[in-house]
Amino acid sequence: MSSSKIYWATNLKRLRKRRDLSQEALATKLGMSRSKYNAHESGQTVNPIVEDLILISDFFKMSIDCLLKTDLTKVSDYKIHQLMLGNDQYMDGSQLRILAISVDKNDKENMEYVPIKAKAGYSAGFSDPEYIAALPKFSLPNLPKDGTFRMFPTVGDSMLPIPEGADIVCRFVQNWMELKPKTLCIVILKNEHDFVFKQVTLNEDHLLLESLNKSYNPYTAPLSDVLEIWQLYSYQTKEIPEANDLQSLSMAIKEIQQDLKIIKDKK
Repeated sequence: MSSSKIYWATNLKRLRKRRDLSQEALATKLGMSRSKYNAHESGQTVNPIVEDLILISDFFKMSIDCLLKTDLTKVSDYKIHQLMLGNDQYMDGSQLRILAISVDKNDKENMEYVPIKAKAGYSAGFSDPEYIAALPKFSLPNLPKDGTFRMFPTVGDSMLPIPEGADIVCRFVQNWMELKPKTLCIVILKNEHDFVFKQVTLNEDHLLLESLNKSYNPYTAPLSDVLEIWQLYSYQTKEIPEANDLQSLSMAIKEIQQDLKIIKDKK
């Protein structure tokens, strides 16, 4: 097993108690001795054998990966039910394991650029190798070699002080659960005509999406609607951001629009 945090023992206790079973009753159902099961749940069994992993995974109808890597003590009964139905892919983005990429003549990954005119088709073509291969290709020096990168343009003023028209260089997020609250990301959604650039916070069954420009209200998106997440690595712009002036102006304009709407509604 890897050196990352393993939740095998605590997860077994959580699932057993959820089923209202004693250790002895569960051990009987699994066909093992109580002492052997207790060794699993107490953490004495550091490296469970494959047969036990499969046995317990089948009994609880939950993937081995989830039993090992997801802290089920922090997950609601509803989400555990979803995990047992096989919906754990929404917890870590595993429905996106096959990422369409393109490579150069030296078999090195390209960094594709998704221009404005391609935004509307990205959510439909993101997994199509031909669509990805047709995107413009770029290379930047000093990019880490352990990630897949893509460049997206910004549209609108919702992320000021990052200006409209900036090019956002992002790294593909394989495991959504590793995202820290308010991480700046490009998010590709099923029901959107393009992608959104927001501060992203992962919750139990949805993403909280927040703009840097506080004149825009935050909103949520179900994890089941999320196709891809790309974390901001860097951005390029020809403009020098003037956060205070631009944001204050944008907020003032929005307040005026809201006042006008109130006046219009009263008529």
